[in-house]
Amino acid sequence: MSQIAIRGDLLDLTRNPGLTAVASDAVRWRPDNWLLIDSGVIAAVTPEAPGPDWQRIDWRGHLILPGFIDAHVHLPQLEVIASHGTGLLDWLERYTFPAELRYADPAHAERCAQRFLDALLEHGTTSAAVFATVHEASADALAQAAADRQMRVIGGKVLMDRHAPAGLLDPAGGGIEAARRQIRRWHGRQRQSCAVTVRFAATSTGEQLTQAGRLLAEIPDLYMQTHLAETRDEVAWIASLFPQARSYLDVYARHGLLGPRSVFAHGIWLDAADRDALSRAGACIAHCPGSNLFLGSGLLDWQALDAAAVAVSLASDVGGGTSLLLPRAMAQAYEIQSLHGLRMSAWALLHAATRGAAAALRLEHEIGSFEPGCSADFAVWRWHEGTLQDWRQANARELHERVFAWLILATQSNLRETWVHGRRVAGPGATAPQHA
Repeated sequence: MSQIAIRGDLLDLTRNPGLTAVASDAVRWRPDNWLLIDSGVIAAVTPEAPGPDWQRIDWRGHLILPGFIDAHVHLPQLEVIASHGTGLLDWLERYTFPAELRYADPAHAERCAQRFLDALLEHGTTSAAVFATVHEASADALAQAAADRQMRVIGGKVLMDRHAPAGLLDPAGGGIEAARRQIRRWHGRQRQSCAVTVRFAATSTGEQLTQAGRLLAEIPDLYMQTHLAETRDEVAWIASLFPQARSYLDVYARHGLLGPRSVFAHGIWLDAADRDALSRAGACIAHCPGSNLFLGSGLLDWQALDAAAVAVSLASDVGGGTSLLLPRAMAQAYEIQSLHGLRMSAWALLHAATRGAAAALRLEHEIGSFEPGCSADFAVWRWHEGTLQDWRQANARELHERVFAWLILATQSNLRETWVHGRRVAGPGATAPQHA
């Protein structure tokens, strides 16, 4: 049946609520309403029960949110999640690069891409900006698995031609040609978009960065994703490799990689000039609180980015991060900002993982809210699960307190089911993906 009605407590944001406001008219709270889905697209939200032609699914007493958008996550790193005791650069050498070498096998890449996207869905994430590996087959496997699930995924073959193991290095000029082939196969097909994916400035020569910038200029609706100013050691290394650049961000800008579809993971160690350049370009920062804490990288100053009008989205950054659950990332982000003296609201945190992330990715018309015409990507959550959560929710005095307690305490067990484009894809009764 193509017409489906879901009953529950619907919550989404209509615009940016600001960082701290607890009372905000940007919050759209519609308890015990019906979400009407027609052919995979949201038709309406209404308090009235639909007619007999609609398949009705009753989740009264459950929280229904737009599917989360993970702005930065790595396909090959699930198998090295929770690896002990090292900083970023050593962590890459010791854990990440060996895991990525295995993706030279297309069968391994295909198996892992399927499991990776299922894991995202099992955590309530329905869209993501994803790094594959340097191998062309890994990016194809990711795109095919996403197409099979009808997920909105931004992905790309990683570009690296130095400072990595031999099996992870592009041949001279070959990385760009492989990326171009992948773009021809996947960009704009179904719900797939491609990104020029520079690992980080240290692992690309100036020539590869220049070629990447040219490719980005050739196809205006391509995305660009990379890492930026994650640790002090990394920043110092980039400065030694590119002494002519004013800053780490300036390396990318000089090579044509700073623009309105650029997604920079981390962005911790930036100055005012960098923040102004990001704002003028319309680029966004993917904040990765879990990995920043786990690797000891630093504490993002979200308030400074907000003051400069730089969009900030939330990301898991698994495997440097230790969970795919974006409510956990929200809780970690709240704690980091508390160390800066900023008490973020639940609405600001939710916005950064839903409508705000969609807007930063130029996808607000498709994902991130319950606006009619958007894809029916959403998740059904228990308000509380277990004695502690039951107790806390019973004592919540108003909506913000209730939602804030939920996002701080939620675990994967709070998730009942996840839907993508009007189809149940995780939870009891989920349908298997159909090969596109």
